[in-house]
Amino acid sequence: MAAKNSVSLQKAIDSLSIQDVYLKSSQAECCEDFDPKRTDHTELLVQQMHTVRRSEVLKTNEGELILKVYVRLGARWVLPIENDDPEVKAFVEADFIAEYSMAELLETEAVEEFSLKNASFHVWPYWREFLSSQCERLRLPRVVLPTVQFNC
Repeated sequence: MAAKNSVSLQKAIDSLSIQDVYLKSSQAECCEDFDPKRTDHTELLVQQMHTVRRSEVLKTNEGELILKVYVRLGARWVLPIENDDPEVKAFVEADFIAEYSMAELLETEAVEEFSLKNASFHVWPYWREFLSSQCERLRLPRVVLPTVQFNC
């Protein structure tokens, strides 16, 4: 059974409408000593990162209210080392922005709750595609992400 939304979250859901999702920045790299085409990938682990960095409400010159939510996602391929930090062999990271039109000015609590619990659902398909294409370009092992994966 799905959890019931809080009053503030439901108010945000009712007031916000997705307008755009776009890439703000990205970085991808294979370490100097790592050749993904000629490496035994069975020893590598894939670690993932997902964080909602911040949100902001803007008012356009036309008087429209816009919510921008900044979401950072990443994946890295590491070689585990016993009793030490893993050795990073490659990584792909991206910062996305989800933009929403806002029907009415929302309280900070509603904006924050929506940003933390809902914005990532809109960004996730873009991240899946981006990660897949970067893996192909870097010749990294393919990572197939699930349709959705969040711990809210």
